[in-house]
Amino acid sequence: MTARTTRVELFIGKGGVGKTTLACATALSEASSGRRVLVASLDQAHSLGDALGVHFPHDAGTVTAVTTVLPGLDVIEVDSLALLEDRFRDLVRMISLGRGHTHGIDITAMDPAELTGLPGVQELLMLVEITQFAAEDDWDLIVVDCPPSADMLRIVTAPDTLLGYLERIWPPAARALASDLRHAVLAATVERIVQAVTEVRDLLTDHRRTAARLVTVAEQVAVAESERVRSATALLGLRLEAIVVNKILPALHPPGAPTDTAPSAPTDTAPSAPTDTAPSAPTDTAPSAPTDTEHPAIRWYSDRRREQHGVLAELRHRMPDIAVVVAPHAGPEPIGPQLLAALSQAVDSAARGTDAQPMLSGNQAEVDANSGAPVVHRESDIGAQPVYALRMHLPVADAATLRLGRVEDDLIVGADGIRRRVRLAPVLRQCTVDSAELDDGYLVVRFRSDAHPWPHASESRRYDD
Repeated sequence: MTARTTRVELFIGKGGVGKTTLACATALSEASSGRRVLVASLDQAHSLGDALGVHFPHDAGTVTAVTTVLPGLDVIEVDSLALLEDRFRDLVRMISLGRGHTHGIDITAMDPAELTGLPGVQELLMLVEITQFAAEDDWDLIVVDCPPSADMLRIVTAPDTLLGYLERIWPPAARALASDLRHAVLAATVERIVQAVTEVRDLLTDHRRTAARLVTVAEQVAVAESERVRSATALLGLRLEAIVVNKILPALHPPGAPTDTAPSAPTDTAPSAPTDTAPSAPTDTAPSAPTDTEHPAIRWYSDRRREQHGVLAELRHRMPDIAVVVAPHAGPEPIGPQLLAALSQAVDSAARGTDAQPMLSGNQAEVDANSGAPVVHRESDIGAQPVYALRMHLPVADAATLRLGRVEDDLIVGADGIRRRVRLAPVLRQCTVDSAELDDGYLVVRFRSDAHPWPHASESRRYDD
């Protein structure tokens, strides 16, 4: 079987920071390089059409189709409610195969709109749709314009949450023992759901194919937010590829001084985008302090630019393992392919892929480089009780928020407002938690072997350091 090669790039960040604009600019840049690109919006307040200057029709109750905007560039604004209605009809058709048998619930009596109140249903369906697009291999890259970061991180937890509930409520072994048509139909339905959700989880945590880009602005509060997002993505198994700092002010040039945007002599090649809409990327050198003779407007501009560069320096200092990409202020609002292409030329796109695993240690023994999954190794032997160490990458922003718990064969890890249930390796399931610590961006949990039977009672501890 040929390995799937479609890459997925998630643009996350708070509302209003320019996620959609930069997602579209990146997609245009990739398409102009000859790649087949699909840009998809998961934010139900869709604005891809606004950014591209294109109107995408939406028919109520109809699943949105992929639209070709330019050669090599396709766009879709995923309608989660229409997806819910369509998939619900598929579910009803499958359940109807057991007509004449009682399932304990008459699902056909429900309206799809009633399911919108269930948390995560619509969002999970959108992720399933993106996963199916990736499986088709019709595109080299899928750029995903995500909902605001807090919502998106919650959505990413949905696959593991649903799979965990299904496994506990109706384990695979019990589903396989379905003895009549009624249970066989339900088991087949659940298996289809499990397969689809598992594919979503596997794609999101595949570091070779999927990465996230955090879009932010150069404000002091953005530093703390970026640290929390880095912690959350690591905990959830996502690879954070870069932090894109948007709307950085370009350097001022004295009146009459030559600039980098001066037009060159005409050539036979096609004209480039207007230079006044594509400012060159700001340099990393901090701007000099203003003088007393400067105009107040120039003084304000210089002060603001100096503040922005201070934020850039702090981001790079606190997160040296993450690429920090600068997106300069574009002047006029970049709407339409021409202005978006001009913006993409100014963004330091060379940062893409320069660090193959920016979130991971180079030590293969510490973290699975393909998924970021925790790795277990035998650390020592104390008498007849070996000690095992579980290591997972977790650059916690606030160590006081770290919470650990043990529920049966799962380790519950919470930090910076995000919680994840981690299935323990078989060798750890008959062990007891001995200690835990944060070690230079990694969570290390030590387990001591216990040869005596012990109950699967929940145990919870707090570790502040």
